[in-house]
Formats: sequence, C-alpha cells, structure tokens
Amino acid sequence: MPELPEVEAARRAVEEKCVGKKIRKCIVADDSKVIDAVSPSDFEASVLGKVIVAAHRKGKNMWLQLDSPPFPSFQFGMAGAIYIKGVAVTNYKRSAVKDDDEWPSKYSKFFIELDDGLELSFTDKRRFAKVRLLKDPTSVPPISELGPDALSEPMKLEKFTESLHKKKTEIKTLLLDQGYISGIGNWVADEVLYQARIHPRQVASSLSDENCSTLYKCIKEVIEKAVEVGADSSQYPTSWIFHSREKKPGKAFLDGKKIDFITAGGRTTAYVPELQKLSGSLDLKETGKPKRKASNKVNVDDNNDDTEKPTNGEENLGSVKSKKGTKSGTKGRKPSKKRKSGETDEDNDSDAGTDYDSDQVEKRNSGNATNRKQKKRIESNQAGRSTKRKAN
Repeated sequence: MPELPEVEAARRAVEEKCVGKKIRKCIVADDSKVIDAVSPSDFEASVLGKVIVAAHRKGKNMWLQLDSPPFPSFQFGMAGAIYIKGVAVTNYKRSAVKDDDEWPSKYSKFFIELDDGLELSFTDKRRFAKVRLLKDPTSVPPISELGPDALSEPMKLEKFTESLHKKKTEIKTLLLDQGYISGIGNWVADEVLYQARIHPRQVASSLSDENCSTLYKCIKEVIEKAVEVGADSSQYPTSWIFHSREKKPGKAFLDGKKIDFITAGGRTTAYVPELQKLSGSLDLKETGKPKRKASNKVNVDDNNDDTEKPTNGEENLGSVKSKKGTKSGTKGRKPSKKRKSGETDEDNDSDAGTDYDSDQVEKRNSGNATNRKQKKRIESNQAGRSTKRKAN
C-alpha cells in the first residue's frame, strides 16, 4: 500500500515532469466517494488553464500547487496511485494500471493533459482514496492534523526520546499514529522495528535511551533508502523483513530465523521473535497467536491502511460462543457433520466448537434415556401396588 516512500516517489515524478506546465484539459470522475465535496464540473473548471507551480507532500498526502488556488489534493488511501503517461512511476501491489491497459484507466479519478501533451492520471481501484479541491490543503484535515513528516520534518533525537518515554502505548501503535509521526504505515513500521530489534508490542515508555536512539536511526535509514530507490521494492536490501512479509506463517524465515505474525497496532505484523524480544509482563495470549491460514474471502479491513482492525483474538469469538451450554429446557444443537475423507483440521475450521456441542447432546440424550427407563419402572411398580390393594 502507498506509504511515505511511494507517495514521495509520485511527488518527485510530478515535480520533475509537470512543474511549469499549463493544464489544458481536465477530466474528473463522477464518483462522490472519492471526489470529495465538489462536483466534477466545478473541479475541472477550477484547474483548467492553471500552471503547476510545485508538488508537495506530507505523510501519505500529496497536493499540486497551481499558480492560484484552489489546489488538487490527494489522500492515497489503500490503492491510490499517480501515473504519468510514458514516465516510469513506482507501481506497488494494488496499483491499477499496467502498460497494456487502456489509457486513461477506467479507475482514473483525476486526469489532466498539459500544454506539451504530457498526461497525468490519479487512479484508485479500491475507492478508499480522497481527491479534494482546497484553497490551502495544509490548513484543513487531514493534513492539518498530521504530526511531523518522518522524512522532511524529523524530530531531534532528544525530543523523540523524551516523547517516547511519555507514551504508555505499544510502539507499533504509536508509529502508525499519523498525529505523532506522519508517513509511516504498516510495512515501514515492521521494517524499522525489525532493524531496531524492538518487539512491536513493547510499550514505548519502557524503551531505553539506547533503544530510542537505535529506533530513531532505523526510521531515518529505512525511509531514506526506500525513497532513494524510488520505492522500488525489488531494490530494497535483502536483509529487510519486507521481502518475507507476504509469506505464509510457518514458511517465513529471514537469515534462518522464523518470522511470526501477530496483531499489533490493529494491523497484521511480521516480526522475528528470536531477535525482537518483549520485555515486561504484557500478555500475548490473544494477539500473540500466529495468523490463520488465509481465506479466499476478501477482508476490507486487512487491506485498508486507514481502517484495518485487529482480527486475531476476534476470529475465535464464534467458536467461543458455540461452546456455551444451551439453556435448560431447550433443545441441544445438532452434532457436527462427519468429516470427509482427507479433510484437515484447517479445512474443517468452520465447524470449530461443534464437537463440544455434540458431546453435550449425546450426554443429555443418554441421560434422558436413563430417566425414561427409571420413570417406566417407577410407574410399573406403582401400578403393581395399586392392583394388589384393589385385590385385598
């Protein structure tokens, strides 16, 4: 997903190829979910004939400064991307446009043609991005609410250390907080914590001065390296955990050391337990579980950098509920279906907890049968005694 390096690569491409040129054509998509609070026609009329003066970025947001306001502003979301026809701009996993696709893409939300014929398009296949038209993008949310940019506005080490010691928050959660530092997303956070040998769920205030200094250095090095290679992940160092984050649990290793996956900061998190040890008594009972086998079902939260929520721990709620005993006087649940030949525990995962229920049903049924036999014997004995009394 687009994080600081990807958005900075887009900004630099625009700065190099588009600054100083006039917009002679503009097409804005009729998509109110992405195009925020302005009609396509008003948006188009506001930028036509304007000259692009500069391209700016803060965190994961970018905007074009024109020779007069208002300015187009882009919040990249999950899959937002800038494309310039004929110019190589970083493509990442969920980008929508390929070289052999139609142009402009059917996913284009903002398209402009410049006076020299150069064409630029902002696309968003997943529709979680926001394209706005703002007089001063820095004075209104989301940009006005961002913390210092991790690349262009780094804190001084002393201030960074002091701020960490005041935070009773898990370190990954803090790094993902755009109000604290802007631009760091899920993969960058995992990378800097791995490089710094810090557990993602370590409480920030518990970090030593040495930990803080190392983390500060790693944030700088990881972001600068990613930006240096234009956010081209194929050029990231082989020693980065980045290259193993997409592997399956149990099959992910780095330099022979196992990579585990947990939930931290509300996000699926890759880390190396052998190197990133958790100090203190933090309970990892739920979030420390490795993530389950991937499902074919798409989970929007898993893909949305702004809205993803924890899944580990929550995913077991169904089986926990199914294990609760049924109320007195009600019928028990049906036993689980017999497992097909060759079916594994993971294949049958949707039936988790039903074995418990079927055991209880069998016990109840067994108990009910015993009670019925006892009742019949009592009734038979009572009938026998009644007959004898009548005879007497």
